[in-house]
Amino acid sequence: METGTSSDDSHSAMDVRPRDTGPPVLPARSLMTEARLKAKVWVQATVRTCAAQGITATVARRGDEDAGAILIKQRMGEGYCVLSQIRGADGDAAWLKATGADPVPETTADAYIARQIDRDWDLWVIEIEERDGRLPFDTPVIC
Repeated sequence: METGTSSDDSHSAMDVRPRDTGPPVLPARSLMTEARLKAKVWVQATVRTCAAQGITATVARRGDEDAGAILIKQRMGEGYCVLSQIRGADGDAAWLKATGADPVPETTADAYIARQIDRDWDLWVIEIEERDGRLPFDTPVIC
């Protein structure tokens, strides 16, 4: 027998079979839930932040106060963009330009919002009027 090895060692350095080590270990990120603001508080804070930055914002539709999803209908120049909350590939919050990269007519934006409300009745809608496309938060926007 070679020095440093034992006859009980069933796994050699070249053995790629998994060892029975108990239940799988999940990354810490998936074990901990991210602290979330209630939807109503987030909406109120966003409207106030807009006001502080000189951006006109109104709550067009109230949803569930605790956990309602949020859409933003943003007027950009002569068109509109609807932003929908998502999670990026890294798991961080982001916004998706749900109506596409280019501004759309208001009727198209409203039709998209109506379809989303049909699927999710507790949806919040914030309307933001900012011709330059500025948003009151630093969360990334994905086209």
